[in-house]
Amino acid sequence: MAETTNFELVSPEKLLVSQPVEMVVVPGTEGYFGVLPRHAPFISTLIPGVIQIYEGGQIKERIFVAGGFAEVTEDRCTVLADEAVPLDEIDRAEVEQRIKTQKEDLADAKSDAEKAALQARLDVSNAMIRALDTGH
Repeated sequence: MAETTNFELVSPEKLLVSQPVEMVVVPGTEGYFGVLPRHAPFISTLIPGVIQIYEGGQIKERIFVAGGFAEVTEDRCTVLADEAVPLDEIDRAEVEQRIKTQKEDLADAKSDAEKAALQARLDVSNAMIRALDTGH
């Protein structure tokens, strides 16, 4: 049996994943990074993208995260996600409608702060569509 590391994915709503994995690939701000057993410790912020969980040398599960933080130690990778949804549970039509509404809201926004908040939500929705198209 392959060596494993512990992986936990936590969203504000619940603990989504807590299991040993062969490898997990995470969308870090500086680029996607893979975590294997005995990884060097570090902390990273996350960008909207897909976490890939590997088992048997293959991707077992894909989970979209909207951002957050990851902490890696020699025996664990913990992700605290702003939002997390299994890729196969994302409804493309719903996300496309959300993008349309967000673009309209952005066009109507008055303040810079409101525009920035709306643009951030639009960026996450666009990342969801890219994730559905590419798997990452």
